[in-house]
Amino acid sequence: MKPCSSKPAVIIDDTTLRDGEQSAGVAFTAEEKLAIASGLAAIGVPELEIGIPAMGAEEREVMQAIVGLGLPSRLLAWCRLFEADLQAVQGIGVQMVDLSIPVSDQQIRHKLGRDRDWVSQQVSRLVRDARGMGFEVCLGCEDASRADMDFLLQLAEVATQAGARRLRFADTVGILEPFGVLERLQRLRAGTDLELEMHAHDDFGLATANTLAAVRGGATHINTTVNGLGERAGNAALEECVLGLKHLHGLDTGINSRGVPELSALVARASGRSVGWQKSIVGEGVFTHEAGIHVDGLMKDRRNYQGLDPDELGRQHRLVLGKHSGTHMLVRSYEELGIHLQSWQAPVLLQQVRRMVTSSKRSPGSAELLALYQNLQALALDAIPQVANGSGEDKVCQLPSLVS
Repeated sequence: MKPCSSKPAVIIDDTTLRDGEQSAGVAFTAEEKLAIASGLAAIGVPELEIGIPAMGAEEREVMQAIVGLGLPSRLLAWCRLFEADLQAVQGIGVQMVDLSIPVSDQQIRHKLGRDRDWVSQQVSRLVRDARGMGFEVCLGCEDASRADMDFLLQLAEVATQAGARRLRFADTVGILEPFGVLERLQRLRAGTDLELEMHAHDDFGLATANTLAAVRGGATHINTTVNGLGERAGNAALEECVLGLKHLHGLDTGINSRGVPELSALVARASGRSVGWQKSIVGEGVFTHEAGIHVDGLMKDRRNYQGLDPDELGRQHRLVLGKHSGTHMLVRSYEELGIHLQSWQAPVLLQQVRRMVTSSKRSPGSAELLALYQNLQALALDAIPQVANGSGEDKVCQLPSLVS
């Protein structure tokens, strides 16, 4: 892996406040939007797409409030490539607009009812208008993954001549895979000097992989959302892209990953979309270990079973008892309760624990472990007087099965 540079090699343009909120049923309050914007800026996200002005006065007021925070991040507004949308963004105070228009024949014909020439003319005219209003411009190419690449390159040239600085390649319906993304971005990179931004959707679970491939292919910017929030299956997750680029590609995005868990929790609460237990990077269980062979390896040297250091996120490994735990973990758990198990007790209690978690579908708590131990002690004490008078030998021999 190449060493990470101190200067970000790729710029994150986070769209949690725009595409993230477009997730069905999600609606952030003004206070939540301000908190999320502040949280994103606090961990070092350099660009934020903060809303859609054409939605109305309330949306514009919230966007203005975010601008008023004076965050160190560049702020963008998302607009359709229409005159009315350009008029709506005036006065908000953002530095840049993403002017989005369908570029695939499917959407040009069956969504807009137009043709390629009309799209080219709109790009030329409205990009110039936006530049005349003082905005930096990103040309958002909706459904680029199904567009003709020659036509995309033509639009890139038209946008360049009109004064745009960036082209957003949107895999709007999430149908690409990393090899296809790499090929397309390499071709775009060879054919234009515009900044290139990747916007990936997760319909086949490939949004993060596609985003990393886009960077390898020449993308200078990437769209992300916290927790992968977004339309349908969601977008490329901020946390996955940040740590994936760092550890798999050796590229530093300049993001403080230790602030990610708190931001993830904030977005989960505000969106009403809980994070899955095994969700990569931010899920509660991603640094949790149960299997005996893994626990043993971690206790010897955590690098034995550590692909990502939880310290980077301000987290730590957690070892839990379960069906697949071994006696070492059981002994350790009881030592934490101040109980030192005898050699014959560990296998008996381990069998009890395995049956308990199979039934309850969770790890036992301290009180339950203590109860199991006390029950075992009581049975053992009960067997002693019977052994003394010669009637309890079989009971002592059978003790493990009696408590299992």
